[in-house]
Amino acid sequence: MASFVSTLLFLLLAVGGIKPAVNQPTEPMCFDWGESSDQGVSVLEGEVGWLSCPLFSHPSVYNYSSTQSTGHNLFWYRLPEGHDLEQPLTYSSRISRDGVRLWLQPSSAADTGLYICMLRNKTSCSKMAMRLSVLRPSKVLRANDCDPPVAWESTRQVIPFQKGGTMDCPDLKEAGKMADNNTTVTVTWYNKCKRPPFVGGNRQLRGVSLRVHIMLGSYEGLYFCTVSYQRRGRPLNFTRSINLSAVNPPGLPKIPTILNPAKEQIFTVKQDSEVRLVCKALLPYLEDTPWDLWWTVDGKTLDKLPDRFSKTNRLLSDDHGDRTEESVLLIQDFSSEDLNREFNCSVKNEEGVQTRRAALQLEVWVPSVELGVGLGATLVLMLLLFIIYHVFWLELLLLYRSWFGTDERHTDDKEYDLYISYARGSEEELFVLSTLRSVLENELGYSVCIFDRDSLPGGTITDETLSFVSRSRRLLVVLGPGYASRGSQALLELQVGLDSMARGGQLRVILVQYQPGGGWGLVRELRSARVVLALVRWQGDKSRDLTSRFWKRLRVELPVRRGGGRGEEGGKGLRLQSQNSTNSQTGLITNSIKHPQKVFQAAA
Repeated sequence: MASFVSTLLFLLLAVGGIKPAVNQPTEPMCFDWGESSDQGVSVLEGEVGWLSCPLFSHPSVYNYSSTQSTGHNLFWYRLPEGHDLEQPLTYSSRISRDGVRLWLQPSSAADTGLYICMLRNKTSCSKMAMRLSVLRPSKVLRANDCDPPVAWESTRQVIPFQKGGTMDCPDLKEAGKMADNNTTVTVTWYNKCKRPPFVGGNRQLRGVSLRVHIMLGSYEGLYFCTVSYQRRGRPLNFTRSINLSAVNPPGLPKIPTILNPAKEQIFTVKQDSEVRLVCKALLPYLEDTPWDLWWTVDGKTLDKLPDRFSKTNRLLSDDHGDRTEESVLLIQDFSSEDLNREFNCSVKNEEGVQTRRAALQLEVWVPSVELGVGLGATLVLMLLLFIIYHVFWLELLLLYRSWFGTDERHTDDKEYDLYISYARGSEEELFVLSTLRSVLENELGYSVCIFDRDSLPGGTITDETLSFVSRSRRLLVVLGPGYASRGSQALLELQVGLDSMARGGQLRVILVQYQPGGGWGLVRELRSARVVLALVRWQGDKSRDLTSRFWKRLRVELPVRRGGGRGEEGGKGLRLQSQNSTNSQTGLITNSIKHPQKVFQAAA
């Protein structure tokens, strides 16, 4: 039975090709670092380009000499555009490897893609990728059309003012390594579309270098250099650019200074809010030297304080190497305890250090919102009142007179509120008798004196006119085109009224313009007194309504009268009572007469 089992096991191993387990060497798993975080390499089509394995970008991690001693080998792979499978590179006279670099001499548009460098031995494997872009010269942006196209970033170089310096084309030594023996590497320089010799003589070629004897501000800008060499008899080249800048010379003071806060400056802060303390410092130019700008709170740096303390730094300006830096200290939820802290801003470089304290004070609360709202409401109210007064000033004046005005009947011995003067035999007479008198007596309750109606027969016109006018509070003169030609009686009344107004001032003359016309302008008395007399214009149908501007304007000039109209009977009673006061020269009645009926009997 045992022999049968052994025979069956032997047959299974032979047929299935299964071998007993033994220790076999296996390839290690390759650790993939992914694509390099550095910007990819750009090369112009037709120019020389190269890729440096990104695994050696940090010598402390991978060192080419040490990897060689440990048996590591370097391999290059390529992932073309639009492909998913990486392919091993085939080296040729155009594509070659030299140390950690992969050379393209020259590059072509088909070389664009992802390149992978792998470092491997029997026990370890690492790989990392980087991207190559081959650009057409026509696709490269240039400041001037005459400038040569450059795919690589510009190299920055500085030379102090009034000092000298030498510019060497970047990567020139790399070209010397790849050039054929017994061949010369040449460099062609360009600046502002011109080749040496440059104007002025301060910039001269020294072999393949460009020497600047005395640096001036006009020499700043981009300089282009084209490196040409031969490899295996084939001419090759590449172009680089240098951005030359002038910096302040080393003889100037280099100690840093704090510009803000100033010595007497005080920061106004608000409690329970975010506070920003701004520090500005000037750092003079020092080549390749460290500097720092920082805040301390009670002698502690921000990394030792709570998270509500933070800062942000930024460059404000760079004036030929002299940097103006800003550091903003942010304090969240500023409290009363923070007011007692010591906030210091410090700046330093190799030449010195400076510290300045930020003085704080609490912001005095100003009710700006309340003041703004109150001021705005006041202005709106004033504007509204101005508009209301501008539109309704007559109504407001009448309302004020009705509340606070003095009734002149209680302060003088006048019998009539107004005496109406007009040109007889004209349209003004019809207006006075049918409209003006009716409204003033029946609707507004004024006592009106009209000479032709209220005078008694037999009297002297002049004396009675003087008497009526002297016993009236207002003289209402109705003006029209025929006032000067047909107004002999009216002119007498006007003259009497103006004389009375000039002597005592108790009588006021009011002009009512019934029709526009220049006839009344011929009256000498009116021309001289017009500027001091009130003028109310009748505007026809627009003025018939008692709420029209004419009646409101007229009521403003008339005496204050409280209450409404007195009716027709009241008007008649006033007219009959007024006859008791006619001039005694008529001899018809005496002051003892009190009843209207007796007046008429006496006149008969």
